[in-house]
Formats: sequence, C-alpha cells, structure tokens
Amino acid sequence: MRPTIRDIASIAKVSIGTVSRALKKQPGLTEQTRQHVKKIAAQLGYNESNLRQGRIRRLTFLQHRQHNNFVASPFFSQVLHGVEAACRERSIVPTVLSIGPADNVMEQIRLHEPDALAVAGFMEPEVLELLARTGKPMVLIDLCAPGFRSVISDNLSGALAATRHLIELGRQRVAFISGPLSHYSIAQRALGYHQALFEAGRLFDPRMEITLPSGPELPLHAAAAMQSLLESDAPPDAVFCYNDATALAVMNACQARGLRIPEDIAIVGFDNIDAASSSTPPLTTLAVDKETMGRMGIKLLLEDAQVEPHVMLPVELLRRASTLGS
Repeated sequence: MRPTIRDIASIAKVSIGTVSRALKKQPGLTEQTRQHVKKIAAQLGYNESNLRQGRIRRLTFLQHRQHNNFVASPFFSQVLHGVEAACRERSIVPTVLSIGPADNVMEQIRLHEPDALAVAGFMEPEVLELLARTGKPMVLIDLCAPGFRSVISDNLSGALAATRHLIELGRQRVAFISGPLSHYSIAQRALGYHQALFEAGRLFDPRMEITLPSGPELPLHAAAAMQSLLESDAPPDAVFCYNDATALAVMNACQARGLRIPEDIAIVGFDNIDAASSSTPPLTTLAVDKETMGRMGIKLLLEDAQVEPHVMLPVELLRRASTLGS
C-alpha cells in the first residue's frame, strides 16, 4: 500500500495537519519540524504530487448510513444546512455521501472526487482511518477523535444541566434512556447524567438506565424501554432521554398508560428539534445550534493551524411544560 500523510504523521510523531503544511511549504512551522517531516516522507517514498495544492473546490459531507433515516434527519439536516451555507459563501460545491463499514469507502470517495471531507455524527474508527489515508483535509462534526479537527456541542454540560434540573424539581428516581455508547456525543451525555447523580449524593441504580440500539426502529425501542421502566418495582418519576426523538416516543408511551406529564413523570430530551416545541406538552430540552456546527466545521477545515483545533459549542437548557407544567 502506498504511504499516506497519516503514515508520515505517525512516524514523525506530529499531526496530519503539520505534515500537510510541511509538504505544502505553508507557514506556521519551524524549519526544523518542516525538514523532519520531509525527511520521513522521503524515507517512506511518499509522492508529494499526491497532496493537492490550491484551494478547496469540492467537499463531500459524509454520514453513517444509520443516521440516514427519518429519526436522525431533523438533527443532521440542519447541520447540513450550515455546511451548505458556508460552502456557498466560499464557492465550494458540496455533495452528500452515506456510507457504512461494509461499503467500499475508497471507491465511493474516488467517485465523488472531493478536495476535502466533512464527517458528521458517528463513524467507525476503521472507517475514519480509511478516510484519513486519502490525505485530504478532513473535519469531524458532532464527533471527536484523536488527530482530527472537530466541532462538537457541549454534551456533558448539557446532560449535567438536564439531570440537575430534574433533581432540583424534587424528582427522586431519575432514569436515563441512552443510545449506543460507541457514539462520542451519547457517551458524553451518559457521563453527564452519572456525574449529576454523583454530585447530588445519589447512588446510581443500573435499573434506571437503558441503552437503545441504533436504527430506524428507535421510536419502538424507546417505547419498549419506557414500558420496562414503568413496570419495574420502583418506576421513575423523571426521565432524561439522550435525544428528542427518544423523548417524544417516551412521552407518547407514558400518555398511553394514562400518566400525566409532568405531574406523574417529567421528561427531558436533547437537541431541540422542531417537534420538541410543538409536542403536547412542549418538551424541555437542550438547544444545540446545529447550523453553526455545520458552518464551524467548514471554517475549521479551511484554517491553517499548527495544532488540530477542537471547537466545543455551548448548549442551552430550554425549560418547558414537560418538566414545569402549564
């Protein structure tokens, strides 16, 4: 296999961005670092013509196939709006590609012929590794991994705020319905939930946490999880859900059993999709500026920085009737 800039970065013990700048003779590096990178590249037999020069004209926006469904689309469609707006302002042509680990990723990238890549949401580490081997500028949006530029929302602080809110309302049994913890953002939300319980001096009850599988059947899985919680010996009086789609399904399941929201059970979501404000009752949730995430991803992609930058956007707790009542 031909050497890539990721191979050079690994051996030289520098970032991929540093290798790119060194080989493109861009500013921001010491001459010692530049010569060190060029020496490693020469030893590996790297062909510098593989590294594209000049401005980015085409960008491919990549999503995992599990995000390409109705449940995930309210979040990522707004992220894509931000990406598209930023691309228009810079005369970059974006394309969208949905991939999975079983796909021939490199062949799909070749067909799109991008100058740069933006990866949104969860992606398997082995797929990220393949994408990095293209040597193209790359940014992660709503995802964080070592060695990559990334923009994420403050998932941990948001989950802390959501769980604290329920505890401050006097709720005694706060459950958490989670998605797959292999997703960086979801894992951070789970961490925030646990941290809030710890801060309040409450013991973690594993029966109060259920992890849902990924996929388009999320509403059904969420409803089944809520049924399981309600049928337990000590049912919850509050539920924090890892996203709004889950929270809305949970709300429907509770109302179908005749429970009053929030008198009998309070519910909090995350993401502030459009349906959250129009539900009955309106859903308390964490507002994520999804379009700004997309815009910031393109900004990071075009920046020349000596280190791989990571941007964390703040979130805001929107208190609505699903916890406060009418």
